[in-house]
Amino acid sequence: MNELATTAREIVDDALYMTIGTADEAGTPWVSPVYFAVRGYREFFWVSLPGARHSRNVAGRPEVSIVIFDSGVPIGTGQAVYTSAIADELDGPELEDGIEVFSARSREHGARPWSPEDVRAPAPHRLYRATAAEQWVLDPDASPGDQRTPVSLGPS
Repeated sequence: MNELATTAREIVDDALYMTIGTADEAGTPWVSPVYFAVRGYREFFWVSLPGARHSRNVAGRPEVSIVIFDSGVPIGTGQAVYTSAIADELDGPELEDGIEVFSARSREHGARPWSPEDVRAPAPHRLYRATAAEQWVLDPDASPGDQRTPVSLGPS
């Protein structure tokens, strides 16, 4: 695996939150930070209220963007993973599989476990997944301009 992919994996592994960019059906953008879990560096899971603006946006327009970064590094040294993805609210067997991934990470960080009942109606929350289409990381050795370089973090 190349150095940029290694850096990208470390960023994803170390982060607790990702910023998800959504847009409503008219194209009005909205960004939201969400606690997340990841599988294979290409499937990102989070739990949200279905009435939240980003959840409503995903329901109407599933194309999303994600950025994961460390905001604690010195100015000028930041690095991030950029992802374009398709998001959806999970149900059925995918919900049961996805909530296991989310719950394991939640417990790992000292938070409560999650079960399928926690994200099915009439419960207030739902489980969402964004599946990566493309991913990039900044290449400090690239020529000036857009230094985002495609990177493969996990299986397609």
